[in-house]
Amino acid sequence: MERDSNGGSDVGRDYERDFGDEAPAALRDSPPDYLAPIDADAPVSGHQPAPEPTTSPVEAPEQDWTRARDLLYPAFRPVGTQGLPVDAIDRETLVARASQSHAQPLLDVGPAELPVVYTIDAGAYDIIVNGDHLLAWGVEPSEIQDAAIRNLAAWSATAPWTDEVSGDRRLISSDTGNGWDAVRILLPEVVAHLTAELGPAGRILVGLPERHLLTAGSLRPGDDDFATLFADFIVEHSGGADEPIDRRVFELVDGRLVEFTGIHPPA
Repeated sequence: MERDSNGGSDVGRDYERDFGDEAPAALRDSPPDYLAPIDADAPVSGHQPAPEPTTSPVEAPEQDWTRARDLLYPAFRPVGTQGLPVDAIDRETLVARASQSHAQPLLDVGPAELPVVYTIDAGAYDIIVNGDHLLAWGVEPSEIQDAAIRNLAAWSATAPWTDEVSGDRRLISSDTGNGWDAVRILLPEVVAHLTAELGPAGRILVGLPERHLLTAGSLRPGDDDFATLFADFIVEHSGGADEPIDRRVFELVDGRLVEFTGIHPPA
């Protein structure tokens, strides 16, 4: 009860004010029948029923190699990543211990000791391939490696490059946002492209600060400041990344990715 603002007597609550334009609540005139059949089509708390699955769980990529092989891609991980080394996998041992979990990711070693894992592209997220997947698919590790590189090469063949020029300095980057930019450096054709574009002007510096970025620049003779600026950019970009890879500066030497040792090339 509250006092009328005009000084009148106490009045009841203003339900129209409290509930706005909502329809008045319906009052029961009988108790609910708890034994009545449940209406299967009735919404629950306003939610709609989940859509019916269109495929069987056994047809999911995690179980079906014929589906997974077209969705596999390699991916870099930071140094120190733990996993099941691909070159040490013994399928007979895994099969003998099939009742145990083998949830560790398959782990490869890439250039400059960068860890490489293999992923199933699930659209909005990736599934890291592990020992259990290997057992479910019944394939050899080499088949996973070959399929991942083949899919990466097919994507890379049409993925764009960003070319930036400032005076005599030039940067070529891959930053498509698809998640396979940094790992493109595994492809011989990508190494050949960077060598052809940047090699004639000087040494080729490469940065892999995060999963979504591969950047390369030409270190021209007499432009020692560029190496410092490039290194600072890599450290800053890696520090703010959601999926960082490495803060080191790398260099392409004779088609190989090695760690950059300074402005003076090794003898």
